[in-house]
Amino acid sequence: MNQRMRAVVLDAPGPVTNLRLQEIPVPEPRPGWVRIKVKAFGLNRSELHTRLGFAGDAVTFPRVLGIEATGVVDLDPSGTFELGQQVMTMMGGMGRSFDGGYAEYTVVPRSQVIPFRSDLDWATLGAVPEMLRTAYGSLTVGLDMQPGQSILIRGGTSSVGMAAAILAKRHGLTVLSTTRNPAKAEALTAIGVDHVVVDDGAVSPKVRELIPSGVDCALELVGTPTLQDTLRAVRVHGVTCFTGMLSNEWTVKDFYPIDYLPRGVRLTAYSGNSEDLPADVLQGFLDDVAAGKAQVPVDSTFDIADIQEAHARMEEGHARGKMVGLTGM
Repeated sequence: MNQRMRAVVLDAPGPVTNLRLQEIPVPEPRPGWVRIKVKAFGLNRSELHTRLGFAGDAVTFPRVLGIEATGVVDLDPSGTFELGQQVMTMMGGMGRSFDGGYAEYTVVPRSQVIPFRSDLDWATLGAVPEMLRTAYGSLTVGLDMQPGQSILIRGGTSSVGMAAAILAKRHGLTVLSTTRNPAKAEALTAIGVDHVVVDDGAVSPKVRELIPSGVDCALELVGTPTLQDTLRAVRVHGVTCFTGMLSNEWTVKDFYPIDYLPRGVRLTAYSGNSEDLPADVLQGFLDDVAAGKAQVPVDSTFDIADIQEAHARMEEGHARGKMVGLTGM
């Protein structure tokens, strides 16, 4: 192709100033891969962890970050996808073992390309892939949610937390969702959360005031500092799914299960890839958004050139929903 593109390159872990907008060659897809013209990409805590050096040997540098991207097919040597087909992609090593979505073009394995058709704007579409995949996978694989159940979402104003609340309400669950900032409560009630719980470090007593026996299930998005308290908010034979690490703390020190786990409460975990978001689930969700039956919690949008300011906002925890980068392509 012999063309160049704008991309955000991280040469080494460190502060936001290590994220540099550069012009690099447009990548060529290897056999079995597809090139996507990126229209939008979401920001994720995973990329913050990579920038801060928490990814260890899983990432080599220099690296174009970004574990997701939304755009159109630019080149598919196999002919599986039509030129210009709208697609989303996520995970599978994006932004870690190979260059990711913080760029005007990205190449990914064909198996992790999910097609869709929508007239929604690119900012809305760009917020969806990783957020929806993580929320949907946590609720289905991690928690096996059922209509009529109650759920506690710890870390409710994160993009995944808000997406999970929307999905859970659509599935007929009663949703309790936490925020450390009371000023963010309105953002949660606006998406249908039944009970907003202000997180002062101990939410289980507040949850038990609302549901004395405890919630049926809980989604832990903050991390290990709050996990034990979240478990205490769940009823006997209920389930807690550990998915997120907003706290940047990943492990439980001196873990003794009998002392740590409440009697009869089950603990699972969720992590996954693009195959956990079926194309029909994605299309159905986008159709519902277009029809006004569902919402995409977009906090803000920014130009790819403003990546440093966007990462700083994410690191400071100011976002209420998903931050989305636009390439202008």
